[in-house]
Amino acid sequence: MGRIGAHVEQTQTLELAKAVDADVIQTFLGDPQGWKDPVIPDGIEDLAGAGVEFFIHAPYRLNVATTNNRIRIPSRKLLDKQAAAAAKIGAKGLIVHGGHLQADEDPAIGYANWRKVFERSSFDLPILIENTAGGDNAMTRSLDSLARLWDTLDGIEVGFCLDTCHAFAAGEPLEGLVERIRAITGRIDLVHANNSRDEFGSTRDRHANLESGEIDPQQIVSVIREAGAPAIVETPEAGQEADIAYLRQHLS
Repeated sequence: MGRIGAHVEQTQTLELAKAVDADVIQTFLGDPQGWKDPVIPDGIEDLAGAGVEFFIHAPYRLNVATTNNRIRIPSRKLLDKQAAAAAKIGAKGLIVHGGHLQADEDPAIGYANWRKVFERSSFDLPILIENTAGGDNAMTRSLDSLARLWDTLDGIEVGFCLDTCHAFAAGEPLEGLVERIRAITGRIDLVHANNSRDEFGSTRDRHANLESGEIDPQQIVSVIREAGAPAIVETPEAGQEADIAYLRQHLS
């Protein structure tokens, strides 16, 4: 069984990890909705000594695929800064959403913009691109779009983060999903083990605790088992300890 944990707030990361019995966590380095430079959370250096691994999630506003220079260029710059800060403190990877274009734009431009990210920068830790739930011209909503992105990134070392809620909301059945994604990416580095508050194919990104959503929680367990990767719940905080306990019980 791989490491199981939760997304926690940036303050008191070790205390929060212990509170939910996590041996891996995810957190932000600053405002997840902002453009400011990353800030190293107090005490995050204590995680390694306690045997807790951690990942960093990049701000949600980053969109390196867009044709809008006022968003794309700051997104690239902030991605570089986030990656450098995350590597410096020993993070296992930096998770980044796939981004999107406007509905009337050629998606090929977005894929090409992603390739430019890796051609213009080098990173000292894995960059994990995450699938997303909605958007008609999103880079990583459907498996077809994910395949086009990976074809564009051919020859570049890039990781993948699978979010179960996002896949379900995007209309991708969880049964057999790991095999279908691996056929495209060759790897799954991290699972965001989230249930969904909304129905299959809703395109709405609203997470639920494992036993209170629209997804059969055993399907989420199966995804984690098949992926063989660390799993992090990004679920409502009050139920995270129970979510982690549920995963450990059913994955043991």
